[in-house]
Amino acid sequence: MRRTLIITSIILVLLGVGVAVYFYFFSATTVTVTPDNGGGLPIAGESPTPITEETPAPSSATGSPTSVSARLVKISAGPVVPGEVVVDTKAPNASSSPEVTVSYIERQSGNIFSYKVAASTLMRTSNKTLPGIQTAAWLPDASIAFVRYLSGADFSTINTYALRANGTNGFFLSQNISDLATASTSVLSLASGVNGSIASLSHTDGTHSSTIFSTPLSAAHVSFAGKNQYLAFTKPSAKLPGDAFLVDSAGRFSRIAGPENGLAALASPSGKWVLVSSVLDEAMHMELVNTVTGATIPLPIATIADKCVWAADESAIYCGVPMNPPLEARYPDDWYQGALSFNDRLWKIQVADRYAQLVLDFPLEAKESLDATALAINPAGTVLVFVNKNDGSLWSYRL
Repeated sequence: MRRTLIITSIILVLLGVGVAVYFYFFSATTVTVTPDNGGGLPIAGESPTPITEETPAPSSATGSPTSVSARLVKISAGPVVPGEVVVDTKAPNASSSPEVTVSYIERQSGNIFSYKVAASTLMRTSNKTLPGIQTAAWLPDASIAFVRYLSGADFSTINTYALRANGTNGFFLSQNISDLATASTSVLSLASGVNGSIASLSHTDGTHSSTIFSTPLSAAHVSFAGKNQYLAFTKPSAKLPGDAFLVDSAGRFSRIAGPENGLAALASPSGKWVLVSSVLDEAMHMELVNTVTGATIPLPIATIADKCVWAADESAIYCGVPMNPPLEARYPDDWYQGALSFNDRLWKIQVADRYAQLVLDFPLEAKESLDATALAINPAGTVLVFVNKNDGSLWSYRL
C-alpha cells in the first residue's frame, strides 16, 4: 500500500512539473510559420522545426549599446549569431548626414536588431523566435538573413531558413546545406555527402535553383569571387594539406593555392585577389594570391582568414591579428573548436604595397581581451563591426 502511495505521489509531482513547464514556455499565443519554399527548392526529409512569432517583449539578452571610447562601441553585451551586415543608409534630406546601419541576430531568441551608428539607437525589427541559430548570411541590403540551425532528435539535420528583416514571409531552403554564401541577386549553397559536394545557385527568393558545379570534395567551403566565378577550398585542418580553387561558370576548377596545412581563403569582391592563410612550421602564415597573374605575395602579418574582411574597393584588408599566439597550438583547429582564444589587435593591410598598419589596440582601448571574428564593413569603408568570439558580443568601430 505504501509503495502504491509513493508511486502515485511521484506521478502527481511529475504531472505538476509538466503542467508548470508547459505554461511557462508555451502559454503565449503563437503563430506557426509553415515551411514555404516559394515554389523553388524542395524540402527534403522531415519537416523543419516550426518558427514562432511571439508578442513583442523587452529583450534583456542584447542590452543597450555602450560607448567604450569615442569610436569603439559595444553594440550587444549578450551573444549574437556570427554573421552581420553593415549598410550605408541614404540621408532623408540633403542637410542630414548619411547613416550606417548594422543588422544582426540575437542568439538567445533569434530576434533581429538594427543599430544606427551615428544616432546610437538600437531597435528590434523582427520578433520571430528561433533559438539555436549557428550562422547567418545576409543579403547586402540587409533585407534577408539566411540562418542555419540544427534540428531532429539527434540534432543531425541542418535547416536553412530565410529570415526577413521585418519578420514576414520567410521560407525554407533545402535541408542539410553544408555551406552558403549570398550576393545581391543570388544565393550559393553547397550540399555535401560521402560521395562529394554539389553547389547550386538560386534567386534570393529560393526559386530557379540550378547546379553550377560538383566536386569529389566532401568537406569544402564556397563563396562568390566576382561575377560568374566562385571560390572553393577544403575545410582547414592543421594536420591535413588543403587547396583553394577558382571555379568558373562552366564548373571548371583552377587551383590557386595549396596544398598547404590549415589552409583557409577569402576572396576579394571582384575575385582578383584571394587572401590565403595556412600553417608553416606550426606557425600561422598569410599571403595574397593574384588570380589574374597567379602571383603569390607573402604578407607581413599573419592570422586566420576567417578573422579578416575586404574593403569594398579592395584597397585594403582588415584583420584581427593575435598578440603572442602560443607556439604549441594546432592552428586553426584549436581556435575553431574553442580550445584556444586570442587577444587581438586590429590591423589594416594596404593591398597596393602590402603595408600593414595598426588600427586599434583592443587591450589598450577596450580594456579587455577581444578575439575578433565575423568581421563586416560598410560599402563606404567607414564602419567596421565584429563579434568577440570570447563571449559572442558585437562591437563596432568607426574607421
